[in-house]
Amino acid sequence: MPPTKGKKSPAAVKFGAHVRELRYAHDWTQEDLAERSGLNVVQISHLEGGRNEAKISTILRLAKAFGITPSKLLKPFG
Repeated sequence: MPPTKGKKSPAAVKFGAHVRELRYAHDWTQEDLAERSGLNVVQISHLEGGRNEAKISTILRLAKAFGITPSKLLKPFG
């Protein structure tokens, strides 16, 4: 169920923070990650800010961009 207006899902916030950490570890900007993943920079911003929950296709694109498995991308939830 999507979060109510103005409320962020704790899982979305946690996932976004993890994506940001990985991006920082690669010394990439949001624009770099957007280009490498084929996502829009606004999508990256909203994911990192916990404003959007990631679809499976987004998780797969991000994992490929980072050169990791989807399970490693989701490791904070395991």
